Amino acid sequence: MALRRRRKRDEQAAVEQEAVEQAAVEQEAVEQAAVEQEAELAVEAEVGSTPVEEEDESEPESERASFRNRLATARGTFSGFLASVASRGVDDATWEELEDALVLADAGVGTATSVLDRLKERAKAEKIADPEALVAMLKSQLAEDLGGRDLELGTDGSPAVWLFVGVNGVGKTTTIGKLAAREVRGGRKVVLAAGDTFRAAAAEQLGMWADRSGAELVRGAAGADPSSVIYDAIEHAASAGVPLVMADTAGRLQNRTNLMEELAKIHRVAGKGPGTVTEVLLVIDASTGQNGLAQARRFTESAELTGVVLTKLDGSAKGGIVMAVQNELDVPVKLVGLGEGLDDLVEFDAAEFAEALFS
Repeated sequence: MALRRRRKRDEQAAVEQEAVEQAAVEQEAVEQAAVEQEAELAVEAEVGSTPVEEEDESEPESERASFRNRLATARGTFSGFLASVASRGVDDATWEELEDALVLADAGVGTATSVLDRLKERAKAEKIADPEALVAMLKSQLAEDLGGRDLELGTDGSPAVWLFVGVNGVGKTTTIGKLAAREVRGGRKVVLAAGDTFRAAAAEQLGMWADRSGAELVRGAAGADPSSVIYDAIEHAASAGVPLVMADTAGRLQNRTNLMEELAKIHRVAGKGPGTVTEVLLVIDASTGQNGLAQARRFTESAELTGVVLTKLDGSAKGGIVMAVQNELDVPVKLVGLGEGLDDLVEFDAAEFAEALFS
């Protein structure tokens, strides 16, 4: 049994390493698709067509999205384990099935092993043999592991500056737009800075969200220095008494070294003006699994991240990416996207997330 588990771990580790190595190649395809979509949006903007995000306009204001209702795919990953432990009870096979489920859920071998080892130790100490008690202990442990972090978005500063980073195609612009709408609705004025001056239709997309949310937009010419555009936005907000600037940034330059250097420059320049950079939020598409984790590692090395936004957690995402990000990178997941609606970007709730996975 132990030998088989070691082999499975070795095999999964090899799979993960291959995924990391292929992440850059696969991301190029995602980014290229995003570029093509943005080009289409640029044409649509010129002829006055309705933007892609406009479909949200027809959706009425809704209550806060529920993890339980939106994580069907992620919950399905663990359904086999839950059915097995309920019918057979807790035995040696239980732990192997749980490990398999965690790895399949994109938690990764390291995170799966960490969760499993601590759960086994606690179960042994408390002499847990009842299936329901084991599942309850697992929920509690995950809630403890993922919770207890400061999820508040910093607003100190005159103005406070939130930088949004991430590769193209993960939902950065939509995330900014939804957050801007939430802040404006709460009574806070917002300036949006179109700091992605390298991709087609980036400023136009952000402008659509500015109009929709009631925020102001500061933009520059195509190809302008992103740091300069963001600095101008901060200066404008300070002079106008606007307390918050949300800045979009490039997701793709000629190579990743240039991208990371550009992000570091943006952070330095943004901190030189009257504002204070209180948040650097990495936006990741949760459905990309271990590739998303590989992206997070690269950005963590170059950007002073304060948190992660996981988009598309309601789709094909398996949920384990939440555990992997916080366990391996020690960066809190602050917000998650649970749908396409304006109110479906919500604060991450560790207890609700754990309950939704195993119920």
